[in-house]
Amino acid sequence: MKIILDIASRVRRVYKDEEYLEYIEKRGKDFVKTAHRMYVSHMMDQNESAGVMAAHSLGEPGTQMNMRTFHYAGVANVNVTQGLPRLIEIVDARRIPATPSMVIPLVNEIDGGPVDEGVARHIASEIEITTLLDVAEIQTDVTSMELIIVPDARKISEKGITSEDIKERLNKIKAVRGNVEIDPVKKINIIARADEPSFKKLQLMYDTVKGTKIKGIDGITRAVLSKKNDGGWSIITEGSNLKEVLKVRGVDSEHVMTNSILEVADVLGIEAARNALIREAEGTLGEAGLNVDIRHIMLVADLMTNDGYVKAIGRHGISGKKSSVLARAAFEITAAHLLHAAMVGEVDHLEGVTENIIVGQPVTLGTGAVNLEYKPKKRRTEEAE
Repeated sequence: MKIILDIASRVRRVYKDEEYLEYIEKRGKDFVKTAHRMYVSHMMDQNESAGVMAAHSLGEPGTQMNMRTFHYAGVANVNVTQGLPRLIEIVDARRIPATPSMVIPLVNEIDGGPVDEGVARHIASEIEITTLLDVAEIQTDVTSMELIIVPDARKISEKGITSEDIKERLNKIKAVRGNVEIDPVKKINIIARADEPSFKKLQLMYDTVKGTKIKGIDGITRAVLSKKNDGGWSIITEGSNLKEVLKVRGVDSEHVMTNSILEVADVLGIEAARNALIREAEGTLGEAGLNVDIRHIMLVADLMTNDGYVKAIGRHGISGKKSSVLARAAFEITAAHLLHAAMVGEVDHLEGVTENIIVGQPVTLGTGAVNLEYKPKKRRTEEAE
């Protein structure tokens, strides 16, 4: 059905209403028949070892991938993991990637006005996390038992922050709550006083306030602008927080991408995670110049997500959860698997590939999946009887 709809939508782009209906009436059946013939010709034969072929088709090119861990994500100074380490990360279903990153396209217009570089920079500053030490210097006055926070006028102007914003944020912190005020003489400075004359208390205050988040989204340590091919803007980040980024005004939420697959599963669901797995694996292989048929990648992604959550292909995931004792023992920690199976009395029905190879009998694939029966012709004497 999807193929028929795709054909119809493509024809619709070319022809107007009357011509479209006329064309579909004349050629519609031919299109559908041809599409069906091509679809059937691309199907795998019955009893073909689809899983083994997919594993080989991903594993063999994987051995040729380089071990280059990082590359720049289109702009300087934003590193993302690539090559074999990234492929291992994908099939291991890591909760947090080594270099979490997001590509955040921006809409072309906000409130009827264009999103130019200035607006894009403002959105990037709203996304990138800004700590107190990023925009201010902290001085310790041991005589008066107070911290003097001296904001950098240029930096706070770029970030769209005021001294009042810093004061409000600091007053929410338990260690200094209620003891923060703007310097009455130097209006830009902020003073945080210790509520008791103690060097230890002053040091604790300093350690607490220096890393205070003033604005931005947790987890996003850096946000860099990048120009899109169509002239619009996108933001590439170090760090990932999909749920919060989708709420930011000006972000094209339908096209936001993150390389954290489990985060996609948590926020958008398992189908989106499956698509993210396919996209990330295909992109990683393509980046290394390897051309792998997408159906192999799709099979792996389906297997990793078919239970409603993302499973790793490892000792805790698909390979480690096989029903066959011998298949699990062949994969890893052999003695432990066999000992446990003997203790609980597990039975291996020898239905898979690995276990049949281990015991030395034909696997149930291809010709091995067919049982032949021979009925000899009856002799004439038997027929007479």
